[in-house]
Amino acid sequence: MTTVEPPPETAPAPAPASPPEATPPPTVASPPETPSLPETPSLLGAAARRDPYAFYRFLREEHPLLWDARLGAWLVSRYADVAPALGDPGLVGPRRGPCCGPGTVRCTQEYAAPESAFALLREVCARTAYVLARRLAGRQEADLVEEFCRWLPTGTMAAATGLSYGAVMGRSGAVPARSRAEAPAATDLGRRRVGTGVALLAARCADQAALTGQALASLLANLLDNPEQLELVKAVPALIGQAWDESLRRNPPVHVVLRRAVRDLAISGAAVPAGAAVALLVGAANRDPDRFTDPDRFDLHRTNPGALALGPSDCPAARVAELQAECAVNALLTAMPGLRRAEAFTPAESGLLTRAPRLLLVRPS
Repeated sequence: MTTVEPPPETAPAPAPASPPEATPPPTVASPPETPSLPETPSLLGAAARRDPYAFYRFLREEHPLLWDARLGAWLVSRYADVAPALGDPGLVGPRRGPCCGPGTVRCTQEYAAPESAFALLREVCARTAYVLARRLAGRQEADLVEEFCRWLPTGTMAAATGLSYGAVMGRSGAVPARSRAEAPAATDLGRRRVGTGVALLAARCADQAALTGQALASLLANLLDNPEQLELVKAVPALIGQAWDESLRRNPPVHVVLRRAVRDLAISGAAVPAGAAVALLVGAANRDPDRFTDPDRFDLHRTNPGALALGPSDCPAARVAELQAECAVNALLTAMPGLRRAEAFTPAESGLLTRAPRLLLVRPS
């Protein structure tokens, strides 16, 4: 409190009729509570890294089309905008990569694999999955991401094609581990399944092995997080396909699809100029409550299809990914019927364009 010095006695001031009342300081209103978001929302910002699903919700509700200056792209988050944009010829993506992706309506793969190739590849995958699962069955604790999910898709392709692990993963300088004629699938092929084309099918799907491994990790995390639905899958293995579809919706491996506008476009009621980069947020669209009931819940009985997943049902790569998911769950539950999450462990996703758990600790029994 400020002390006011009295005036000099030589110049007395007349006392006022009444002392002035102290003026209280002005009241400052508390700022309204707002979501913990950066001043300029960005997919590269702290809020998106901390909780991308909360960030997606904010975008859908407040900014369905938003220019992200840090990313240098327009963010599109609502299902009603993302789904048609994925198939819009006015938005183009890279020429290389898997033949199909989220929201693809028609597979661009000209190769049509015979059903016998899928059947034989399923056998190879089932054997590979069982070997991996049995190695973990006697352990006190295991990491399914590092010791199962990352190995199964690549190991299946390597066994079917005769390529080494490094060659399947696209590492430079990798050479075949054995000749194609000596690969397990090729051996079966030469003995009793002439002309099935399994090695060609596996080779054409090999570039999606890493993405399939991420999707497997999310599927297993969802089942372990929902023990009652895991028990349903144990009792009715035919439900594994539905669990796979639901996991691809709730936790897709591809969260962001980058495109570039080749002409002026109207998206979400606004104009996107030609040449602009556009980020289609698949992870946001797949949890849009205007499209999916209770979208944050994992529900293998969900009846409203339309999730933006790995590709159309007739895509060879999408079919191979699904058969690997079925083989994976069957092998793990056969080798480890008491499989459960490790105590005090909660799986957490990470990644920007693609997301999946990087660690999945379990107790095999």
